[in-house]
Amino acid sequence: MPANLPPGLPIVPDGADNDAPFPMTDEDFESAVSDALDRIPPEVAKAMDNVAVFIEDDYVPQPGEDPATVLLGLYEGVPLTERDAWWGAGSLPDRITIYRQPILEICSSREEVIQEVAITVTHEIAHHFGISDERLHELGWD
Repeated sequence: MPANLPPGLPIVPDGADNDAPFPMTDEDFESAVSDALDRIPPEVAKAMDNVAVFIEDDYVPQPGEDPATVLLGLYEGVPLTERDAWWGAGSLPDRITIYRQPILEICSSREEVIQEVAITVTHEIAHHFGISDERLHELGWD
């Protein structure tokens, strides 16, 4: 088995289609997301308020969006920096969705998937705290 593949994962024969998504079970991907969430510093995790994390296969562009839109993750909700006194009265949880297929399609190893999941989770949590894409770019979190 090649050294760059963890035990138990299928070996891709030479000459195989390298554009295929990295093969990872749903359970292993969910573990990568769970591990990324577990690595959030406790003081940051405590500050998160009314947010749920989901995993879906792929993002479906909304009406009016470019049908070729590809997202690795999506934050939907009201950032903590924009919440007022009205917010807490029966508000639904904010939603962070991590999209499995696009991440697997850009990764070629288990380590890359784990790293990309961690970056994506961190990026979406940053939006929960009101940090914009522009600021994340300035900080190097593209």
